[in-house]
Amino acid sequence: MSKEPKQSLLNQEPASQEPKTAEITFQDVKKPTNLSANAMPLDGYVLSVDGKFKLRYENSKDAMAAGIKLKQAYPVIQVAIYDAAERKYTAVGLNGPEKSASHVEPVEA
Repeated sequence: MSKEPKQSLLNQEPASQEPKTAEITFQDVKKPTNLSANAMPLDGYVLSVDGKFKLRYENSKDAMAAGIKLKQAYPVIQVAIYDAAERKYTAVGLNGPEKSASHVEPVEA
């Protein structure tokens, strides 16, 4: 073993340096907008969980997909999609959108 001082070993560059990898940015992915829980949205589609507004989406397809995923993970909670333009809720079930009680047609016996 050589009798070099410890400082000279610390000052040496490592023999192999890994090249720096380029940082990946996710600018193409647009996250939904977080809303205030007590503000009524004026446009878009909003995910409502247990009666409180959570996330705003640009189209109903994205909002419904998020609602179904949330309902599958937590089946006890009430999930609905609020259409701000029409001011109408659509309930989300485990299999997709459900008809609300006001839209069910009476059955004749």
